[in-house]
Amino acid sequence: MAEAARISGDIQIERSRDGALVVRLTGAWTLDTGVPPSAEVARALATSPSPTRLAFDFQGLGPWDSGLISFVLRAGELAADRRVPLDEATLPEGLRRLLALARRVPGARPRQVERPSSWLARVGLVALDGWGETRAMLGFLGEATLAFGRLVRGQARFRARDFWLLVQQAGADALPIVTLISFLVGTIFAFVGAVQLERFGATIYVADLVGIAIVREMGAVMTAIVMAGRTGAAYAAQLGTMKVTQEIDALTTMGFSALDFLVLPRMLALCLMMPLLCLYADALGVLGGSLIGIGMLHLPPATYFNQTFNAVALSDLGGGVLKASVYGVLVAIAGCLRGLQSGSSSSAVGDAATSAVVTGIVAIIVACGIFAVVFYILGI
Repeated sequence: MAEAARISGDIQIERSRDGALVVRLTGAWTLDTGVPPSAEVARALATSPSPTRLAFDFQGLGPWDSGLISFVLRAGELAADRRVPLDEATLPEGLRRLLALARRVPGARPRQVERPSSWLARVGLVALDGWGETRAMLGFLGEATLAFGRLVRGQARFRARDFWLLVQQAGADALPIVTLISFLVGTIFAFVGAVQLERFGATIYVADLVGIAIVREMGAVMTAIVMAGRTGAAYAAQLGTMKVTQEIDALTTMGFSALDFLVLPRMLALCLMMPLLCLYADALGVLGGSLIGIGMLHLPPATYFNQTFNAVALSDLGGGVLKASVYGVLVAIAGCLRGLQSGSSSSAVGDAATSAVVTGIVAIIVACGIFAVVFYILGI
């Protein structure tokens, strides 16, 4: 009742002699005074016999705004559902132009996708989607390799200023979150190990546990996951936004390669910064473990750090740095690929950022498992 009190215009719906349904609006129809109710149009369209067309009479219409446009669009959708044609010739010229502009907005009505009923068909579709994603990833990796080859030959073109900005964003700007995560992971590892090893009187081996786990695996993995959620998503959002605003098309028109100008500096920046961030994360992880070893287990600081240095081999440190470099490339590829695959709407940019994080983390975990098998075979 309160909504009805706000409406200052008048709506009348009647049948003409030729069977058309005529909607006559008089008075003011704005968002402040009230929007015409589409329910009355729906009831009139549902009457039998079905109208031959839907027409409008706006001769007594007063002030109107976008509320009237939404009403006409909704009435047209209701008529289309009943297979009743909309007579746009009865609309004012200005309103027709605004309707044409509103209908050009992409994604106004989501496409209904019919889901197959057979489980075998669903499995096949999932397999085809996975194969398509794998081919896209391998194809993008190949194109990135060719771009790196052009860089070595001095043929790749990108701005050095953009490259150093990306280095700062992937390096120094990431130190606070890497510091927090690495220190806490080292502390958690030491605490869990201390609770178990204290039962056997082997608390000194907490230093071995933390040092080997952090340097061999967790330092590189946790840093890569943090960078996937931070930098990989940023890359996807940046490139997706550039695609929405047609900046990538403009670069192509001007003769610049999007891979050389946009993807290559991001891959190089992340590949160069990841080993340094990994070393930093290793140091913070060991320091976090020492907080438990020295503060909770009352181990002498010199004893704790000597035990750590004796337990961690140079091959462990080199293997962790190598893994970090590969993880950096995977995160950059996932972020840039999803950004270039983004749709042309604002919601698609968010979907691309989310997909970049998921793809990057999955790629990191798969690569970690492959490294574990290869290092075991090599005896490292």
